[in-house]
Amino acid sequence: MTFFSEKLFISGSGNIFTFGSNLSGRHGAGAAKFALEFCGAEYGNGYGLQGNSFALPTKDEAIRPLPLNIIEAYVQDFLNFASQNTQFAFYVTAIGTGLAMYTDIQIAPMFVNAPPNCVLPARWKINNNLPLFLVDKT
Repeated sequence: MTFFSEKLFISGSGNIFTFGSNLSGRHGAGAAKFALEFCGAEYGNGYGLQGNSFALPTKDEAIRPLPLNIIEAYVQDFLNFASQNTQFAFYVTAIGTGLAMYTDIQIAPMFVNAPPNCVLPARWKINNNLPLFLVDKT
């Protein structure tokens, strides 16, 4: 997980921490816990804008991974929201690649049409609708 300072997401900053969640909104670990503790995420709310955070479901109510097509639908809704809310900068974590156990190659292409106000994980390199290239971290 990329680590951000909680100072980046203070109220009124316009910076939105975008994290993977579960549909129950139990933000108990990883990026979701950071969002709950520092970015205004609401316990019990598994989707949408909450304070200086945006929850993107990658797991269901029973904390099982959602099917990729369902995650993709949530991602598309988020990208539409981001496109319509250019006053915000959305710092997107590598949703679904941690506790939901999907790979970057499965998730990153969902963001190929992300608007300019979405800051994507450095390990995802998506340019001009070309296929995903993973950044070699060795």
